[in-house]
Amino acid sequence: MAELETRDLEYFLAVADELHFGRAAVRLSIAQPALSKAIRRIEHRLGVPLFVRSSRHVELTEPGKALQEHGRHALNAVAAAARSARRAADPGAHLRLVLKPGGDAGLLSGILAAYARQPDARRVDVLFSGPADRTDFLRDGRADVGLLYAPFDDLDGLAHETLHAEDRVAVVPSGHRLAGRASVRTSDLDGETLPRWKGVPGGDGTGPEVADAVQLLHMVTVGRMIGVLPRSMVEPLPPGLVGVPVTDAPPSRLVLAWNEQDRRPLVASFVAAALAPEARDGRAG
Repeated sequence: MAELETRDLEYFLAVADELHFGRAAVRLSIAQPALSKAIRRIEHRLGVPLFVRSSRHVELTEPGKALQEHGRHALNAVAAAARSARRAADPGAHLRLVLKPGGDAGLLSGILAAYARQPDARRVDVLFSGPADRTDFLRDGRADVGLLYAPFDDLDGLAHETLHAEDRVAVVPSGHRLAGRASVRTSDLDGETLPRWKGVPGGDGTGPEVADAVQLLHMVTVGRMIGVLPRSMVEPLPPGLVGVPVTDAPPSRLVLAWNEQDRRPLVASFVAAALAPEARDGRAG
């Protein structure tokens, strides 16, 4: 018998996210005493404490942190399996592609045209994600394939193929001290204000929070920060801004990704089309 059931993981993750039994109980629509009892039962089964509790504070232990990370992946996998089973029974199911707005390096139209020529092509539903949750769409089955950026997106558990590699540029106002340079190194950016990306934990930026490249360019224009982005995401630049190549920044790679356990012909056909040379014909110059 499995040590934990999906309901156990749902209860644990609610408390781990909220770090408050009362709020977690409301979120789960159960009584708080019942939730507390369920957590004690889970800890007894595993033989480790998951939380440090006091009258005013709840904190994850190291085993709790490990279960939070892997438990979320496990629940996503169960949800993805259920969605895949339902979709496998639907011969007319659409293929769902997730990307962030502007995050296709100009390749999307060529990829879609190449796929449309496949004899088994389906309708493609394009889904737009937030700044950092495209991998969640793939892991929990909300999307079949996605356009991601490496090394920024976490590719763990995802199969992927590189479609395009490009340099990164520092975007600065035209009057900035670096604007006239042919190129810069990352050390030249020391002391500059960089953005905090919404939904991206552990970022190094100290400037205002932004959710996408449009917001970043606006903040650069008004002099609140500078930004470093893949070249395709910022060109053409608005008037008053300059892009300076960052020579020692690792190249940005646009990758086509999908769940590594997903071997459906629906996905394989799209991947083959995206990797075909003619799919690059739609890339912006």
